[in-house]
Amino acid sequence: MLQRLVARLPRSAPRNYPCRNFKTSSSAMAPAANGAPQSGLTLLPSEYPEVFRDPSVVEELHGSKVADPYRWLEDPDSTETQAFVEAQNKLTAKVLEQCTTRDQFKSLFTALYDYPKYGTPFKRGDRYYYYYNSGLQQQYVLYGQDSLQAEPVILLDPNTLSEDGTVALKDAVFSDNGQLVAYQLSSGGSDWSTIKVLSVGADGAAVPHDDLLQHVKFSSIAWTHDHKGFFYNRFAEPKSSPDSLGTETDTNQNQLLCYHVLGTPQSQDATVLADPGHPLWMFGAEVTDDGRYLLVYASEGCQPQNRLFYLDLQQVPKAVGSGALDFSSFDFFKGTQPLPLVKLIDNFDASWDYVANEGQQLTLKTNLDAPRYRVVCVDLSNPGAPSSWRDVIPQHAKDVLQSAVALQGDALVVRHLRDVKAALTLHKLSSGERVQEFELPGIGSIGGFSGDRKSTEFFFSFTSFVEPGATYRVDVAASSPAPELFRATQLKVPHNPADYEVKQVFVMSKDGVQVPMFITHRKGLQLDGSNPTLLYGYGGFNISLEPGFSASRLAWLAGYNGVFAQANLRGGGEYGVEWRDAGSKANKQNVFNDFQACAEYLQQQGYCTSDKLAIQGGSNGGLLVAACVNQRPDLFCCGIAQVGVMDMLRFHKFTIGHAWITDYGSPDEAAEFAHILPYSPLHNVAVPQGGSRQYPAMILATGDHDDRVVPLHSLKLIAELQHQLAAAARDSSQQRNPLLIRVEVRAGHGAGKPTAKIIAETSDLLGFAA
Repeated sequence: MLQRLVARLPRSAPRNYPCRNFKTSSSAMAPAANGAPQSGLTLLPSEYPEVFRDPSVVEELHGSKVADPYRWLEDPDSTETQAFVEAQNKLTAKVLEQCTTRDQFKSLFTALYDYPKYGTPFKRGDRYYYYYNSGLQQQYVLYGQDSLQAEPVILLDPNTLSEDGTVALKDAVFSDNGQLVAYQLSSGGSDWSTIKVLSVGADGAAVPHDDLLQHVKFSSIAWTHDHKGFFYNRFAEPKSSPDSLGTETDTNQNQLLCYHVLGTPQSQDATVLADPGHPLWMFGAEVTDDGRYLLVYASEGCQPQNRLFYLDLQQVPKAVGSGALDFSSFDFFKGTQPLPLVKLIDNFDASWDYVANEGQQLTLKTNLDAPRYRVVCVDLSNPGAPSSWRDVIPQHAKDVLQSAVALQGDALVVRHLRDVKAALTLHKLSSGERVQEFELPGIGSIGGFSGDRKSTEFFFSFTSFVEPGATYRVDVAASSPAPELFRATQLKVPHNPADYEVKQVFVMSKDGVQVPMFITHRKGLQLDGSNPTLLYGYGGFNISLEPGFSASRLAWLAGYNGVFAQANLRGGGEYGVEWRDAGSKANKQNVFNDFQACAEYLQQQGYCTSDKLAIQGGSNGGLLVAACVNQRPDLFCCGIAQVGVMDMLRFHKFTIGHAWITDYGSPDEAAEFAHILPYSPLHNVAVPQGGSRQYPAMILATGDHDDRVVPLHSLKLIAELQHQLAAAARDSSQQRNPLLIRVEVRAGHGAGKPTAKIIAETSDLLGFAA
């Protein structure tokens, strides 16, 4: 589940809610002034399932007594939780049957989704590879070919690994010579994965190995250039040891960086790096292009900051017989000597990412003293202070430097984000001198990019809100390098992008900051307030929402003659680290203010009225939707909150939730608790004081194998919504808009979800919203 517009952004988090004034079981903020408009669906208070509410669970946090009557829903395997989920899903299915346009929308969405989808080509060894989905295949297939014109051969097809399509190929990393592949498989949407290995046969087909690595999560894979092994990450086996990994809620701590030698059991893998003194640290690994150095990125949480260590692999002895690197003497738990790891950056002052190296001259992308990022160069033999490292690409005055990729020779391709639109330039790696800017097709984003030091060519894909996109090839060795169309994506159904209009507007938020928003609709739309409008947002974790094609949003535009709006809220990365910081921790309320301002803009400009406006977000965006519904229910007719973080006082206690403290703050700290409680969705549900005195129609969505944002967040919130708005006073309740949850089986946070489940869930959610 987002950039700087002013030099120093104000903090606007609520400050008038001292902890000592909170009362047991009460919401942290005053109820909303006015209720929501009535949607097209009705559900009586008496129709909700009866749900046990435990009054005995009350905790004192920083002088405040906080009730948690649905704590029992935190146990995903209890018979009570399973019965709750079954009853809620039954109610949701009953209400969805009333959605008269849902089946029509599903048919249209399926037709629009059924088109050939190509990933960006990339070259490994002597062969080209790309991911491909013919249209409605459950998972993408990895193909290889001898040349760009040759007949493709299947290398990996995850569709053959399960009947329901829930086993997904998360990653496939090739050895330097392109002859070996280590690949990750996940099941049921879980973040847990297994790593397997294959060789690429002479005919391009896979030759499987017996290697199997388990308990892998949030893992990098980095081959050493001897092609005999690779680095990867793992955790200890979960203490709960569930039958199906992904349903447990155990916190993920003490990640390990290990080295696996091909053909050996995982039990023999050396632990290259661990840090029990910092159990929340996580380690990424990368081997430099020349194969000499192992780079280790140590991070804590999700802030754009990391430490950077390196190891000269020439200092690692080789095993007798196999010749593989032998880390046994350096094994963290069993070794006899310390790993000769050099801590180049040993603080969390900035982020550091490898770009290239020429021997000991290391080129890095960083945000040190550069919130919009820059590229620098350091001599490892005499590094000096990072602030003194030579600029290769200085920070731009406004644009955000997203990536820098070095090609063969003296070429560096740089991607910038320019007011949330893609820009692509060519520079000299040695000096940073700008050679040229490449012309792009229009308002859109670069969705995929491939290129490396072994070639002068690179590929990129370009997409927009109404264009399914195209892939382009550039050879920087040409006399006049320019993007050449390599492959255009075509829908199978009639579609003319020229029929639609895309515009970018800037909306003034509560504190005067201008917030970008893209608006897409059919040309000739009447601005009379009658248009079904879907407003989408995220606003967090330094993530930028860029223009991109979505078959479901096109179905909304075409099927309902609707409007789609995408808001670029503070908290994300659209304008760099300052924009991110302006929507994080004590400034989180800015994100909700931004989203509400965008909703008001759409209504003021005549795109819709409140009874035509639905809002949608997932993960951190699910939190966004739920918080905004609590604060301004009068603005919306419907809220779609997918896999949201809803219990902001306990999010850090489950799986990887501790990593989000860098964005939200820690509820264990009194000062940060005071900022978190006033917006926590679970703790601020209250009947609006005036108007309709009801909430918008709401549908929460989660998956039983979501071990990123565990389902308990959504389960507890829906129970609280149904209680406060309906069950607490059934006879006097004005709540008629449905309050529902949809819990998907064998599904997780979103990644790897099979096509059939995507179509079914999206049709239910948008059919409900319409």
